[in-house]
Amino acid sequence: MPNTTLRPAVPLLLLIIAGCAIAAIGNGIRTSFGLFTLPMTADLGLTREGYAMAMAIQNLAWGIAQPFAGNFADRVGTGRTIALGALIYATGVILTAFSPSASLLILTAGIITGTGIAICSFSVVMAAFGRSVPAEKRPMIFGIATAASSFGQFAFAPISQGFINAFGWQTALVYLGMLLLLIVPLSFVLRGRTESTPGQADLPFMEALSKAWGHGSYRLLVIGFFVCGFHLAFINVHMPAYLVQCGLSPEVGSWAIAVIGLFNIVGSLLAGYLGSRMPKQMLLASIYFLRAVAIAAFLLIPVSEFTAYAFAAAMGLLWLSTVPLTAGLVSLFFGPRYMGMLYGVAFFSHQLGSFTGVWLGGYVFDVTGSYSLVWYLGILLGLGSAAIHLPIHERGAKAFAVTPLPA
Repeated sequence: MPNTTLRPAVPLLLLIIAGCAIAAIGNGIRTSFGLFTLPMTADLGLTREGYAMAMAIQNLAWGIAQPFAGNFADRVGTGRTIALGALIYATGVILTAFSPSASLLILTAGIITGTGIAICSFSVVMAAFGRSVPAEKRPMIFGIATAASSFGQFAFAPISQGFINAFGWQTALVYLGMLLLLIVPLSFVLRGRTESTPGQADLPFMEALSKAWGHGSYRLLVIGFFVCGFHLAFINVHMPAYLVQCGLSPEVGSWAIAVIGLFNIVGSLLAGYLGSRMPKQMLLASIYFLRAVAIAAFLLIPVSEFTAYAFAAAMGLLWLSTVPLTAGLVSLFFGPRYMGMLYGVAFFSHQLGSFTGVWLGGYVFDVTGSYSLVWYLGILLGLGSAAIHLPIHERGAKAFAVTPLPA
């Protein structure tokens, strides 16, 4: 197991509890942004695409910053990285409340908030977990971290909607920004960084990235992760508005997002458990295929409160269940030393998908008055991603293999 700079040693249980709390707060607030679509566009006179572009830029900024945040955490320390990210994240959310134009929203809700999310995201938390547990237990621990982030989604969707109903969207954003500051003291527990194992080269950023990209299974994993981002971001931002368009109340949209988070707790834990016992690439292929089936069924059946919640439950089981499996494969390919950076690269692909899904949803709605084309595209992408994952092999990259020490 790699050495760390944790001094004094932090008990594993305490580290897991703190990391899960960070993941829950950060992801819970981020996944509430879709609830602000209708009140903010109405009050500010924005088009649906204008708001969606800010959310799309947020996802893109998150994706661009994630590999560098992971590399920074690998080298400087997880605790400092997460504390810095929480401060940036909170600043972006609070400034969003005072951004009356689409261009200003791109800066505050988009660039600043997205960068902060990256620096204190559960991707960085999982890197801390990865250095602290044996390889065979990592998928389960990654599943626990992902489930915690899903609990945040379940908890913060009704909280955020309650803030909006009681205080208005501006005050609601300020309160959510202040809640993000709770991450700063929690980050102290995750202090420390991962060291190279004996005999393993301490590769510079670009050299490690170049060697990783030469691993064919990693390339397929990165490409397939694009689809995960497309599905999640489109549904998270646009489904509340879609359900209102179908004649349901905004509260149904908020509870649908909460139901996704609730069922994803089960899905993430199940994925982590199965990932330690079954081929991860086959599980990933199954998840993407079942997503396509769930979306197709949702479009074929008339929308009602029941079908909205049933679809949310089905997607929840498949929502972030890709994360522990993808993170587990990255750790298996390259070891824990480069986990933060190289999972961050895969996550950049995820966020390109998120950017595409969020922006395309707003654009297609403004042009056609409907989200149907994007739903159908989501089905096709799910089937394509399922096929891409089948050729992946569970084996370490030779370029990152530990070499014997000289006698």
